Amino acid sequence: MSPPAHASQIKTRFLIISDTHSAVLSTTTPDNVPFRPPLPRADVLLHCGDLTMLGHLHEYEKTLDMLGGIEAELKLVIAGNHDISLDAPFYRRRGQFMHGLKDPDESIPQKARDMWMGPVAKQNGITYLEEGVHHFGLSNGARLKVYASPYQPEFYDWAFPYHRNQDRFNAPHEATPGADPIAENPIPDFPAIDVVMTHGPPWGIRDMTVRDKMSVGCEHLLRAARRCRPRLHCFGHIHEAWGAERVSWKLGEKLGSESKDSVEEAEEVGVREDRMVEERAAYVDISTGGATPLEFGKETLMVNASIMNLRYRPMQGPWLVDLDLDSQ
Repeated sequence: MSPPAHASQIKTRFLIISDTHSAVLSTTTPDNVPFRPPLPRADVLLHCGDLTMLGHLHEYEKTLDMLGGIEAELKLVIAGNHDISLDAPFYRRRGQFMHGLKDPDESIPQKARDMWMGPVAKQNGITYLEEGVHHFGLSNGARLKVYASPYQPEFYDWAFPYHRNQDRFNAPHEATPGADPIAENPIPDFPAIDVVMTHGPPWGIRDMTVRDKMSVGCEHLLRAARRCRPRLHCFGHIHEAWGAERVSWKLGEKLGSESKDSVEEAEEVGVREDRMVEERAAYVDISTGGATPLEFGKETLMVNASIMNLRYRPMQGPWLVDLDLDSQ
């Protein structure tokens, strides 16, 4: 299926960050670090989770303040595995221990949720997204369709987990053969979604760990991304895998048991370090007016936007992406 031929396209700018872990934008940050104020203005800011180190309420306050200082009309945020108090079932099981509390405080998950959906977030233009599909109209006349999910394969028993044999992103009739289908909010088919925001990466795309030299992304998410074929799929989680790839999907054949066969080609997006530092972001233009426009339905820009490096220092740059959206 192809997008409607008559749909007019509107160039829209996205600023993408992830894994800020309570970092702030400080005027004392050295000039050789790209994550420093002011970050570039964008139509839409995307934060792909790990807002904090451990989901403390005071950490959320710092991140809300940091995001409030970024200039963007719409600011979309999801949680990550470190934001433990935003995963209420997980917090009931592990929160008291991880927060070092003598007595359990069952009010904390609700307080955390209220912070991200309350007046301070709204005043700062922030919309917290829970798992599922979300629609937005922008002042430039564009329509934005987003799928969001904070979940990732179980990773050292942190928040928003699922087991690797569980398919969280495909409906039962589309799930990976042999997997346990558990999707409550499956990713829709193409062309329903422009942007997929997940905390964890799909398998084989910006998901390689340094310590074990292993791909730790989700094969079920890769399978769903191939069905959905969004313009942009952004995530974080694996700090050392920061970067972007332009993925061409393998089309025209039914996907079998190996979700890893979804990709025809993946080309790494080159980044000039000096330019990224100067402009405070790595810039990619895949709009119609750019040098290499994205072929919607055939290609997806995959971005790991982790700001923290492996040592939890905010040394890595945001991504600034220009792409086309359909008009409202």
